[in-house]
Amino acid sequence: MRAVVIDEYGGPEVLRVVEVAEPVAGAGQVRVRVRSAGVNPVDVKQREGFFAAVARARFPLRLGNEYAGTVDQVGDGVRDFAVGDDVLGSATGQCYADLVVIEAADVVAKPASLSWDAAGGLPAVGQTAYTALEQIGGVGDGETLLVHAAAGGVGTVAVQIARLRGATVIGTASEGNHDYLRSLGAVPVAYGPGLVDRVRALAPGGVDAALDAVGGDATAVSLALVADRHRIGTTIDAAAAETHGFLRVGGRTTPGLRQLAEWCGTGAVVLPSVTGYPLDQVAAAHRHVGTGHTRGKVVLRVG
Repeated sequence: MRAVVIDEYGGPEVLRVVEVAEPVAGAGQVRVRVRSAGVNPVDVKQREGFFAAVARARFPLRLGNEYAGTVDQVGDGVRDFAVGDDVLGSATGQCYADLVVIEAADVVAKPASLSWDAAGGLPAVGQTAYTALEQIGGVGDGETLLVHAAAGGVGTVAVQIARLRGATVIGTASEGNHDYLRSLGAVPVAYGPGLVDRVRALAPGGVDAALDAVGGDATAVSLALVADRHRIGTTIDAAAAETHGFLRVGGRTTPGLRQLAEWCGTGAVVLPSVTGYPLDQVAAAHRHVGTGHTRGKVVLRVG
């Protein structure tokens, strides 16, 4: 089968599509033939070596943390899924590939109304957004949340979850994405010098919590606006979180993903717009995500 690997850290040019052995589903596992796989900022950071100091890599290193596809093999003891079921989920470091093997307990049924592109872009960003909001205090009715990179994959989902729970959401984005944020129910604000003052003008009662999905200058802005550092979270910059005493947030929750899939199936949460690339154009997909100003999601169309 095909899989994307890197043999060293570097730019998009280090990404290679190679042939590797097909995995086999063990007891309690299912094997999924991947239809689409999300490409996320964390994948770009991993390729660049951003996490090398805290997680030593063994090359060749495979990438990709979310997928959607069809079950094509079921291991012993699996009762909830059968060959032919359409599913989605997370599988750390293996999803840029034709096949993934995953614990059946971590798999969620794909709603029939979800396109393959949308389903492949939901699991990692959806679970990250869901758990991140819980970890910074579960923003709710009457509160104001600032979301950095609100038009991106994590941001798009976080905005909608917070709005469902009654919060006011201010989202940073480039000017071209402001109408998109308004369509999600967020109040858009432009990046750049003066951001702190612009947010204060939009939230005269203050900002209760902040979620950063981009890194960089977002740290200083969040610290200036949110008094309680346990209500500031970053999905990207663990070093800044440790230095300044706020939270590195995110993670996986299968019940959360199941809830998100239900919301998406009913239309309560609208998934990000999707740009798709074939697997052999993975370098172009990484260049796209690496701009830091992507609207919605980028996925690899694998099968």
